[in-house]
Amino acid sequence: MNIDEIIRAVQERLGVEADGKAGPETWEAIYNRIVPRKATAKATAAVIQTVDERSEKTIATLLPQVQPYARALVLKAAKSGITIKVISGLRAYEEQNDLYEQGRSKPGKIVTNARGGFSNHNFGIAFDVGVFEGTKYLDESPKYKAIGALGIELGLEWGGNWKSIQDEPHFQLRPKWAAAESDKDMLAELRSRKNSGKDFYA
Repeated sequence: MNIDEIIRAVQERLGVEADGKAGPETWEAIYNRIVPRKATAKATAAVIQTVDERSEKTIATLLPQVQPYARALVLKAAKSGITIKVISGLRAYEEQNDLYEQGRSKPGKIVTNARGGFSNHNFGIAFDVGVFEGTKYLDESPKYKAIGALGIELGLEWGGNWKSIQDEPHFQLRPKWAAAESDKDMLAELRSRKNSGKDFYA
């Protein structure tokens, strides 16, 4: 039995999604199972540890399923000696269109190839981070690659692995139903679910 099979078996026993990756949901379930009930409130506070105020404001715009991953990435980076903040989360279609025009009809460099409805940010499943040294924001740094590796360890997809336009600050939590879907098909389904009010992760 390999480690993925062991994790899946534990996840099945705990009643969480059995994907073979020990992410925040799995660890929270393990913690809640082994910590005495009288310590539940303290346990929850420990597991759902908040991060800096700026990040928390952005994290609040993300879907509940994504929020613990964003916090976990900030905390994991801090343990590695890297300060990051979550600086972008949910975007309305109009905001996405405005960003798309940057470097095209508006000043600045091109930062996205996605119009409104064609970005995972439009559905609350994606977020961008920024690396900071003190109060200084670094839009370019080799540290983004280190953060990318940490995000992948958590079970997130990293924009630094994209082929068309690499986006090292970008992370997203792909729904399980979309595991074998192309990005195009996944986004089409997300738009459909948004229009019908269906849960993106159901």
